[in-house]
Amino acid sequence: MKPEQMTEALETAAAQLNVRVRYEAITTGVNATGGLCKLKGEWCVIIDKKASPTERAAILTEALAGFDTDGVFLPPQIREALQQRKPPQAAGPIAKD
Repeated sequence: MKPEQMTEALETAAAQLNVRVRYEAITTGVNATGGLCKLKGEWCVIIDKKASPTERAAILTEALAGFDTDGVFLPPQIREALQQRKPPQAAGPIAKD
């Protein structure tokens, strides 16, 4: 699956999980491309708008791995990628809110 297709599927899944995806210019002086955060009580993934398609897919995969995606349709390749990134069960889910 192409990175653009993965990104599109992950953006759709994020919307179903009530996770907002924002593309913004990140100019902090560090080599950051984005990640998951909570803004005003809502989960949000901020991605540098200059990030490559591969970076965008990786950031979204990492961000959504902690969410319960059992009720969300995902192509098998994406579900597998999320499963590989899922945090250990002993630690509990990171995005339970």
